[in-house]
Amino acid sequence: MLFQEMKDYVITVNKKAIPVSKKEVEGLDMVAVSGTDFHLLRNNQGYGIRLLRADYLNKKLVVSVNGNTYELTIEDAYDQRVQEMGLLAAASQEVNSIKAPMPGLIVDIMVVEGQEISEGSPLLILSAMKMENIILSQGMGTVKTIAVKKDDAVEKGQLIIEME
Repeated sequence: MLFQEMKDYVITVNKKAIPVSKKEVEGLDMVAVSGTDFHLLRNNQGYGIRLLRADYLNKKLVVSVNGNTYELTIEDAYDQRVQEMGLLAAASQEVNSIKAPMPGLIVDIMVVEGQEISEGSPLLILSAMKMENIILSQGMGTVKTIAVKKDDAVEKGQLIIEME
């Protein structure tokens, strides 16, 4: 998908991606009935919506619409751009070597050699394209060596951390 073609949002409903514009979202006729219950009117049809679970950090929701349960993931233009540029490439690397997903500057290192970590643990902060990106562990292990230090410039694919 080209950057110019991106919609404001891509909402994935039960693994089916649906592009949605900001104008479409703003045009929804939805009223909060309670803290987790909403009423939506669309094309002269009413829908009862209940928020069952929310993971706002990962932009994931589980909702019930007229009694049917749906899992939603919401991506804004930033999320789509990150995906398009391959900035999440570290997710496909082996757990024993963490490499820089993009060129940038090491802002902070959040682990030490010998530290045991679990999947999703923050390892370091990499500043790139005027954004700070937290690099997370993709699995469990022990930090063997840290090949960079704070304020080091790194290139895409450069070894950052070795794990065992």
